[in-house]
Amino acid sequence: MAEREGAIVKTGHEEGLKMAIDLLEEFDLPRGLLPLANVVEVGFVRATGYMWIVQQKKVEHVFKMISKVVSYSSDIHGYIEKKRIKKLQGVKAKELMLWPPVNEIKVEDPPTGKIHFKSLAGITKIFPVEAFALGH
Repeated sequence: MAEREGAIVKTGHEEGLKMAIDLLEEFDLPRGLLPLANVVEVGFVRATGYMWIVQQKKVEHVFKMISKVVSYSSDIHGYIEKKRIKKLQGVKAKELMLWPPVNEIKVEDPPTGKIHFKSLAGITKIFPVEAFALGH
């Protein structure tokens, strides 16, 4: 794939998870935003910001502080930049009985302690950033 040209790629759970968390930190995003399990591969193209994560299987995670269930597909990808992930695919948040795909995540800048999740349907949800700290 052309979008993966020049990528840094890490394989295996330990290396992949470390790279994913390092990327979140580098771009000022909460470290617990991507609670991954059984990571197969993580890749990042610095020139374009394109990143991808491959897991063995889909993972559902409950962010307890905000009582929100989020589903992470086995294939997640998007473009990461300062305080933002755009064109995100492979992440869905449960809203009542629906699972709308999340296609953009953005931390407010200047920082207010809030993070925005946008879906293609135009739904935006705002939560406290600390709800996505590592281990929550």
